[in-house]
Parts: sequence; C-alpha cells; structure tokens
Amino acid sequence: MASTFDIQAPVDGVLVALDAVPDPVFAEGTLGDGLAIDPLGDTLHAPCAGEVVQCARTAHAVTLRGANGVELLIHLGLDTVNLDGAGLELLVEIGQRVEAGEPLLRFDADRVARQAMSLITPLIVAEPAGWRLTPLGAQRSGETVCRGEVIMRLEAPVDGSPNAGVTKSRGTGEATREVTLGLAAGLHARPAARLRAIAREHDVDLDIGHGETRVEARSLSRLMNMGLVAGDRVTLSAHGERATAALDAAERLLSEAEADDPASGAAELPVAEAGAGQLAGLVASQGLAIGPLYHYAAPLPEVPAAGDDPAAERLRLGDALGQVGKALQSALVQAERGGQASEAEILDAHLAWLDDPALYDAAESYIDSGRSAGQAWREALDDEADRLQATGNTLLAARVADLRDLQRQVMACFGTVPNAPQVPAGAIVIADDLTPSELIALAGQQPAGVCLAAGGTTSHVAILARARGLPCLVAMGVALESVVGELAILDAEQGLLEPQPDSASLDAMRERINERERVHGAAREAARQPATTRDGRHVEVCANVAGGAEARIAAEEGADGIGLLRSEFLFLDRDSAPSVDEQRSEYQAALDALGGKPVIVRTLDIGADKQLGYLPLPRVANPALGVRGIRLWASQAELLDSQLRALLALEPLDALRIMLPMVSGVGELRALRQRLEALAAELGVSRLPRLGVMIEVPSAALCAAGLAAEADFLSIGTNDLTQYTLAMDREDPGLAAQLDVLHPAVLRLVQETVKGAAGRCPVGVCGAAAGDPLALAVLVALGVDELSVEPARIPAVKAALRELDAAALGEQLPAWLTLDDGAAVRTQVKAWLDAPVAA
Repeated sequence: MASTFDIQAPVDGVLVALDAVPDPVFAEGTLGDGLAIDPLGDTLHAPCAGEVVQCARTAHAVTLRGANGVELLIHLGLDTVNLDGAGLELLVEIGQRVEAGEPLLRFDADRVARQAMSLITPLIVAEPAGWRLTPLGAQRSGETVCRGEVIMRLEAPVDGSPNAGVTKSRGTGEATREVTLGLAAGLHARPAARLRAIAREHDVDLDIGHGETRVEARSLSRLMNMGLVAGDRVTLSAHGERATAALDAAERLLSEAEADDPASGAAELPVAEAGAGQLAGLVASQGLAIGPLYHYAAPLPEVPAAGDDPAAERLRLGDALGQVGKALQSALVQAERGGQASEAEILDAHLAWLDDPALYDAAESYIDSGRSAGQAWREALDDEADRLQATGNTLLAARVADLRDLQRQVMACFGTVPNAPQVPAGAIVIADDLTPSELIALAGQQPAGVCLAAGGTTSHVAILARARGLPCLVAMGVALESVVGELAILDAEQGLLEPQPDSASLDAMRERINERERVHGAAREAARQPATTRDGRHVEVCANVAGGAEARIAAEEGADGIGLLRSEFLFLDRDSAPSVDEQRSEYQAALDALGGKPVIVRTLDIGADKQLGYLPLPRVANPALGVRGIRLWASQAELLDSQLRALLALEPLDALRIMLPMVSGVGELRALRQRLEALAAELGVSRLPRLGVMIEVPSAALCAAGLAAEADFLSIGTNDLTQYTLAMDREDPGLAAQLDVLHPAVLRLVQETVKGAAGRCPVGVCGAAAGDPLALAVLVALGVDELSVEPARIPAVKAALRELDAAALGEQLPAWLTLDDGAAVRTQVKAWLDAPVAA
C-alpha cells in the first residue's frame, strides 16, 4: 500500500484554510479535517480516484471512498442544502467508480452565489481510516491553484492497518429509542456530523436504523446515504456507560431541529406629535383608558413630629446630612468613572441641594420651633418645592423631583417607610418613575393606566405593565409633574396623554375603547387556534411571564406555550435567594398552568440594570458589559446550581426548556450542558430538558450557526441585541426614541441568526419587538418561527399574523435593509401594511 494519498484541487480557485471558512460547522472541524477552495469554475471534479458512496439528495455534496478506506466529502458552497437542488446538477451516482479529474457536479455559479451563504467549497476528510492529514494545504491558504494540482496529502497509518487504534471498550450500557425525524432538509452533512460528535462526546457506539438499513454514526457518508427526510421513523441504538444521555442528545438533534419549539413584548414606538393640550411619551404597554389623574409619590418615611433638645436635633440633622452626603459622593465618583454623565449630573445636583445653606437654615428654624430633625427637614423641603412650583418656570419646577428624592433620603435616617398609598380604581397614575415592586402593588389596585416622566420601554416596569395589559407611557418628561385634570384620556397606542379633553374627545375615545373590547373579545376566542399567515406560515405565539400567576393568565389568553419565564423576578425584592423548593414550586406552577405545552425558563439574569442586595457584584465602569447572565457561573456557581436542581425536579421534563442568557459563544453552552448532565446524574434524572440560548449580543448572532449546531433552540432577545448593536443604553430615557429594533443593523443580525439556524434548530423572539405590530411582521418575514409576548398581547398578535402575507413582505426587505435608520424602516413597513390587499 502507498505511504501517501494525494488530494487534488477539484476546480480552479483560491485555497481557504478550513478554520477561515465562515461556517463554524466546518471551521471548528465538526465534520472532520480538510481544506476549502473558493471556485473560479462551474464544475467540481473528483479530487482522487474512488467509489461514489454518497450523493446528497439536494445535489450539493458528494462523498468518495478511496481504495484505502479514506472518505472525502466534497461540499459545494455553504448553506447550499437550502437550495434544494436548484441550480445544481449531479454528474455521478452512488456506486459509480471515478478516476481523479472526472466531473462530479456542475452548478450555476451566479445563481448559487446569489442564493447561498457562499461558494466556498470545503473538502473534508470525513473518514480518515487511520490516515493522517499533513499540513500541506493549510500552509497554502490564499494561493490560486489549478484543477488537478495537489492541495492535500495524507500519510498512511504507522502499522499499515487502515483502522489502527480506532476501537476501544465502551462499557456495558445499552439503550434504544425510536424517533421521528424533524429535519426539514433531511439528514445532511451538518446533523450527521453532530450525530457523530454526540457519540464521541458521550463515548458510546451509536447507530441509526431505518427499515432494513442500519448505519454507524461514525460514518458520515453512510448516514447521508440513508436518504432520510423529515417524517421518517428511525431507531437509535447506543452502547456504552452514557448510552441514555447520548440518546437524549441525539433525539433532541433529530426530532426537534425543525420543530416549532418556542424560544422567545411591545417595542419602542416613536414619540407621537403632541397636539394642543396633549403630552407625548413612548408606548411601553399598549392600550386605551379614560380616568381621573392621580399623582403618585413613594411614601415618605415616618418620623417623629416633635423634637427634644434643639441642640441635639441639630446634631442629628448634621449627622444625617453627612451620612447621605457621603453616600451621594461615593455614587457620584462611580458614575463619573463609568462615564455615566446623566447620572453624575443628577447626583451632583443632589449634593448641591444638600449643601445649600438656605435649606439648612430653614430646617434649623423648624427645629427651633420644636420640630424633630426629620420633620424639620421635611417641612423645609416642602416649602422650597412649593416655591419652585409657584414660579411657573419649567426649568425650576423640574428641580422638584431632585428635592423630593433628597427629602426622602435624609428622612430615611430618622424613620421607617410606611405602606404605599391607596390609588383609586380606574385612575390614571402619574409618577416620576416606579420600581417593579411599586408597579406590582399599584396593579393590584386596578388603575386604568400609568404615565411616567422617566423610564424606558424595556424597563422591568414596562415589562410588568405589558404582562398585566396595563396601558403605560414612559419618558414623558418633567412637564408631566404639573398636569391636572378631572377626567383624562390616555392613548397608549399613539403615545399621548390628554389631561383635559373636551366632551367630543371623550366620546370618541369611549367609542374606540368599546371597539377595542369587541375586537379583543373576538380575538381572544380565536387565540386558542394556531396562528397561520396568509401565505401558510405557522407561527407559534407564546407568552413572556414572571411566574405561575402570569402563566395562568397566558393560558387563558390562548398562549401556545411560555416563551420566556423570567426567573430573576423570584430573586428580586427580597433579603436572600429563594430555596430550591421555593423555586421548584413557582416553576412547577407555570408548567401546570400550560398543561403540557412547552415552558421556557431563563436561568438567572442578574447584572447591569438588575441587581440583588444580597448578591453584591463588583462595581465596574460599564455594568451592561460586565458580569451578568451566564457569566455569573464563574463566581456564583452554587446559586445557579440550586436553580438547575429546582428545574430538574419538575414534571414533566419533556415540557421544560432551559434558556441561557447573555451567551456570547458556543463554549459557554457546552460548559452549561456538561454541568446540567452532571447534576442530572447526581439526582438520578435520566432524561434531560432541552437547552437553548438567547441571542442578545452581536457575537452570538454572527456565530448563530455554531450555536444552533449544539443548542436545541435559539431565542432572540431584541431589547439587549438592539442596545448592544446601537451602543445605546436602554435605560437612558434620552435615547429611548432612537433605540429601535427596526434599525437595519439590528435587522441584519436577526437575519444572520435565522440564516445560521436554518436546518439546525428553531428561532424565536422573546424581546419587546415580538409584540410591536410593525416589528413582528418584519421578524416573521425574516423567518423567525415563534414570537413570545406579554399575555395580554397574545390574541392581538395572533390576529395580526393571520392577516400577514409574510412572503410578500419578505420581498420588500432587501430594499428596506439599505435605509438609514429604524424610523425610515417603520415608515415603509407601516405604508406596506396599510396598503389595500390586492384582490
């Protein structure tokens, strides 16, 4: 037998090192080692002599087996499986013997270049049979070569045996399972390679049977030659100590790669033009309302009214001012170091008020009249706030919020904070901003709506408002603080508040509300049916929830599942982390509410805008780029292990999906899967839940193909993806109107994610954009499989999908992706959706 085996260039072209191929399945060596070529011709020729052992059903790939047992995969282009043979012509058939240089495959280069990811053609040693690839080809990356020129060389095994050293004991375990294939493109190269990788990772012998045929997973060519297509019933068998875990992974790969598993809101709508007597804001939660205005302020701490000795009270006031001043100074330094200019300005203003001698003198006067230090400070700042409001100067009135905040901080040094005030049912609540716990308490009192001077549409307050169907406007500015009105109109569709409407406006709004209620009632009835677009696309509509109670609401609204359970709400607003049992109870309530439909639980996503008092994280210049999401594992493994233990205790695990936040690369996914498997083994759990990742950072979107090769589903978090793509803090009200998911740059990343996951796993959207009528249409046209929105939005989203021709809209997208910004895209989308439908 010859000591070397030469591989020739199959076509004139430019050599490309395998690790430079823009597809992780090839670049990371999942399919095997080799080289690639960027073709300059339109026909691929045999790079060596051998037998044709595999021809792809879609005509994009051929595998040859040499006399020495080496198998070579010639794979035309990237993502060409999705062409389904269009523009491709196979010139050989299985079983045919060819000599080096004989034509194998002819292709329409222009058509393939337009419709596929790339023409770069990998040549992969799919089965080395013990032969070793030399570094000959990799050293020539970038060279132009001619067809027939030797580009790779393999060296024979040392002992001459074609299969030297490839067998070893796998242990005694054995398992068998029947699976229905869910791969839309059939068992082609990528899933075949992943099946082989699963066998290696679990150290088992794995084979797959269909009818009378049974093939070992280690042979890519034989796997692909089975010709398996979606819907085929196959039998998986594994032999080895980790046989069951291997079959779990193989079943997820084969049965769910094209399933409509859920993965993933209202997005930021532009500020409307306010007319006379109106105030404009951003729509955080859609809806319409009429009601009296109620100005809400967080209750002040309760302090003693009367003081003791005036000298002692002065000392107490001085100590309190010093304590608050020290805390403010520390926060100011941190804000300046972090480049947070807006926050630094606010803190600096607070320090200036704190050091104002006039305020201190006024407080001393009240102390001299018998007030306690806390009460004296309260009355002194009340007087100053009244003076500023009375000036009628908008700029001066804007400082009242600073005074109230400072008033509260100093008074907290002397007393305790009472329960929140009662809000009249049906009122429109006006506030500077709210905490999540304040919003939850307010919602229980059944207000008609909420208007906030600050805040953003992706804040947790906005999320909670949407989940409850509570109309909400944010980022309305300081003018909101002075509005008055006995019966106001809140239009959280157009983004407008009209504090003192006339009777005609009230009548018109009542008609709109009645019509919305009628439409919503009909939509809610229809929401229990699947959502199918006019062009036949089935799109799952799931719910974003914070726990079991909201999951029950979602089920009533017709949710196809839970696309996002935000587990962090279990950890917020408390003094210690929830126990395993407490977590399990809450997660189980969500599974029970959905009655077997899929429920996706996102693991703890703390950091940046979400902090835990009992889990101090290091202060960093930019928290949004620091330790958050899956990155917490490095320092808080015990906390996150407890969450995984709670999840593994749920029933049925088949309905559970676990989703990892802030994943930036496939290594993080692999590490988590290994940890999940270890905990499952420790708990005696033999069948693992499906594991997916959120696409929230540009690196994840650009590497979606690699993530999709190992994940069971992808879910695009449009809130963070937009923030990181546009480099705009989503918590900054001043940037809120520009932070638009329909910006072409963001849409291109969504497009890359869908393209990378095609044929591998489903893609959902769980960000706020999924509930935005314009954005959801674009997302579906881009190819997402599922939308996850706040429960109250489910009927409306399903109704909108049934009216959408996604294919027709998709034809407009290439032009829209060249526009300048999100506002321009919105204008085009709205005009297209509003245009009359052709008969």
